[in-house]
Amino acid sequence: MQASAMGESASGITNGFVGAVGDTPLIRLHGPSELTGCTILGKAEFMNPGGSVKDRAALGILLEAEQEGLLQPGGTIVEGTAGNTGIGLTHLCNARGYRALIVIPETQSAEKIGLLRSLGAEVRTVPAVPYRDPNNYVKLSGRIAEETPGAVWANQFDNLANRRAHYNSTGPEIWRQTAGGVDAWVAATGTGGTYAGVALYLKEQNPKVRCVLADPHGSGLYGWAKSGDLSISGSSITEGIGNSRVTANLEGAPIDDAVRIDDQSALDTIYGLLWQEGLFLGGSVGINVAAAVETARRLGPGHTIVTVLCDSGDRYRSRLYDGDWLAGMGLRQPQRFGLEAG
Repeated sequence: MQASAMGESASGITNGFVGAVGDTPLIRLHGPSELTGCTILGKAEFMNPGGSVKDRAALGILLEAEQEGLLQPGGTIVEGTAGNTGIGLTHLCNARGYRALIVIPETQSAEKIGLLRSLGAEVRTVPAVPYRDPNNYVKLSGRIAEETPGAVWANQFDNLANRRAHYNSTGPEIWRQTAGGVDAWVAATGTGGTYAGVALYLKEQNPKVRCVLADPHGSGLYGWAKSGDLSISGSSITEGIGNSRVTANLEGAPIDDAVRIDDQSALDTIYGLLWQEGLFLGGSVGINVAAAVETARRLGPGHTIVTVLCDSGDRYRSRLYDGDWLAGMGLRQPQRFGLEAG
């Protein structure tokens, strides 16, 4: 897939939903930058037409399936997803004449599940079980695809079209927007596509770019990056990031360091972004930005760190922005001190 397929138009007119994907701005995060003496930039992926970074993976997977003749008019795309990839795929299916069948763990936010249904996807909610279980949502979606005539399994975790989409679009955009001045790339990973695609591209441009994997508790990737140990401890309320295995998309990606962020730190970060930057963002953004701040501290002042602002907080209002829900999870809702009313 060429970078020009994603959102680039000299006239400012895009070719439908597909043409509006990508070419998102980098936003300087003033609070984190001033705190560290670095320039911390967030790739504004919530500005994609489907509302998240996963629009890029969804488009890359769909275009390659079309190019390979796997997806025929009137066909069905089946995917197991924590929500955002399914949302992007459903938008694209509507735009290009396909059906979307989405398998999603019932533990995901009501906002994402409801949105998928509003968009017209056939949604099957399933119990959240580990990947080793044959009824894990990813494995189940693969079996459903096999059993559905005219269906293609998106398989975002192990379909390399995912990371190729970011290698061909997100990485070049970051390089161009920073005029090659990026010192570090920091991102959490679920499928591995965003982190790996960008890391591979940036390392080709400048091997000195530091690529840092961010990870929540309850995921094995931090231990794997540090010592090759994929064992899991703890848990996290974040959705769509962390993993208990190394996906095909993540395999072989450069990892220079890893940072693990707890849920309370992630919450403090996203509330700070709302109150100080005016940005209403999801939980994985808290992991990313907190890890970018820690990376800036490790590198020292004067560096440019880029991370990804994955999606809007609107998809998590009933959880991350609800004090009662947070208290039930043993977490403290950040309070807005020191700001004048009005």
